[in-house]
Amino acid sequence: MQGTSPISLFIIAHNEAHRIGACIESARGLVREVIVVDDFSTDDTAQVARQLGAQVFQRKFDGFTNQKNFALSKVTGEWALNLDADERLSPALKEEIAQAAQQKNINGYELPFCNYFLGKKMRFSGLNKEKHLRLVRTQKAKYVGGLVHEGLEISGTIACLKNPVNHFSYDTIEAYFTKFNSYTSLAAEQLHKNGKHFCLCSVLVRLPFEFLKRYVLKLGFLDGMRGLLWASFSTYYVFVKYVKLWQLEQEPK
Repeated sequence: MQGTSPISLFIIAHNEAHRIGACIESARGLVREVIVVDDFSTDDTAQVARQLGAQVFQRKFDGFTNQKNFALSKVTGEWALNLDADERLSPALKEEIAQAAQQKNINGYELPFCNYFLGKKMRFSGLNKEKHLRLVRTQKAKYVGGLVHEGLEISGTIACLKNPVNHFSYDTIEAYFTKFNSYTSLAAEQLHKNGKHFCLCSVLVRLPFEFLKRYVLKLGFLDGMRGLLWASFSTYYVFVKYVKLWQLEQEPK
């Protein structure tokens, strides 16, 4: 997949054979190349990506920051667009991105997100105003952060586009908890590396707030059963993250 477009798409993936094809196809006609960095998937992720014209590099995952910086280093386009395998571009967003890439005085764009959970759009729960810096001038950007919660650091002006990325996050509860375990482990490890310590009182105070923030303050109850599940799962995520931090602190030094 080579062309004259100044935009390259890059994706980091692990066992995403069932979703990565739709992600790549959603960017067809917009990008000059697709870079996929595969964490040695045990399914057909790499094969599916290659069949769709992507360049596939296999690299052991050692944190989101390092993995995405590696992917960014493989980009040849003036602009780099980052998507996850469960994200899709709409035709309207593709057109908007193509026009944005022609601007001379802007080095990055935040993209709004339309989040789907268990097959339905989430209109509240704190997921309705989400936006992320995903389109950047390749030579002006780098990822910073730790094992999780990586961020793009960019020099220059940043603007925001209007049309959203469609994010089909978790189709099933099982899919949510498949990632839940690895994400909470990475988050706990990062806290440990940062010198944070487990405090039972702090956790007990924080958990009710985490639930109320999503379910009440961010109107999660208006998302029905999905809003209740999202608030509950997100609160449990915080609890497990800190319990795993406690576990790390029990290990012999």
